[in-house]
Amino acid sequence: MAKKNQIAFLGPIGTYSDEAAHLFARHLGIAEPELLECPSFNEVFDAVDRGRCEYGVVPVENSLEGSVTSTMDNFAFSSPATILGQTVLSIHHCLLLHPDAELSDVTTVASHPQGLAQCRRYLASRLPNVKTLTTSSTAESAQHAASDIHVAGIANAYAAKVHGAKVAERDVEDHYGNQTAFVLIGRQGHPPVLEGERYKTSLALFLKEDRAGALLMVLSELAYAGINMTRLQSRPTKQQLGNYMFFVDFEGSAEDPNVQTALNCLRMKLREVKVLGTYPVLDDSDEE
Repeated sequence: MAKKNQIAFLGPIGTYSDEAAHLFARHLGIAEPELLECPSFNEVFDAVDRGRCEYGVVPVENSLEGSVTSTMDNFAFSSPATILGQTVLSIHHCLLLHPDAELSDVTTVASHPQGLAQCRRYLASRLPNVKTLTTSSTAESAQHAASDIHVAGIANAYAAKVHGAKVAERDVEDHYGNQTAFVLIGRQGHPPVLEGERYKTSLALFLKEDRAGALLMVLSELAYAGINMTRLQSRPTKQQLGNYMFFVDFEGSAEDPNVQTALNCLRMKLREVKVLGTYPVLDDSDEE
């Protein structure tokens, strides 16, 4: 049986997923959430699907790097979990060092692949001759930096604090406005737990066959129903080369009559229409 109010997230403590988990906990009214650290996004989904936790938190999209493929593949192919809410975090990376280290001591920069990618220009300018090391999370890079004088990490200031690294430089990301969207997930059939002024619906769409006009047909059904689509992404179905499915996000709830009409039409024309969730988008103004 799932532990009520327990939230699974990508560990260790100090990741942006950890920060998002605490934000969702506040919206859920959980003063002291019990958090379960997971080594991968797959483990977060597994913890929810198997009932170890009531909730999970995973990133779905970054404004610079695009969709998080591991998360989206779990939604499409592996997990029946449903999306219960979404929030957006502004990403501010810091360069972290061992407490006794200087920048000249660094021979390796460690971070999650997206952390490294989001600081390319900074690293080329400030640390042009050092090698890079990929880690499973930004917080893990903070652990490396805290324990090795020759390793720098890229993570947030919270990770530096909890793991004992020092912040050498702040806001080292290449682009201002770097943001990541995180979603709160629960087991299939979990009742709504959050409220908001703005709702979104996410779908995974699987075609019956690859034919001319298939994508246009999908877009036409949404347009005919007056639905404002906010994201469209194709992903391989992992069956054969050239075989794709589509992720679609749009404004509105699956309970809205026009959305129900569009979904019914799509179900008649597609092999599968998987509703990943209808959920509130928690704006910054909701955080207080």
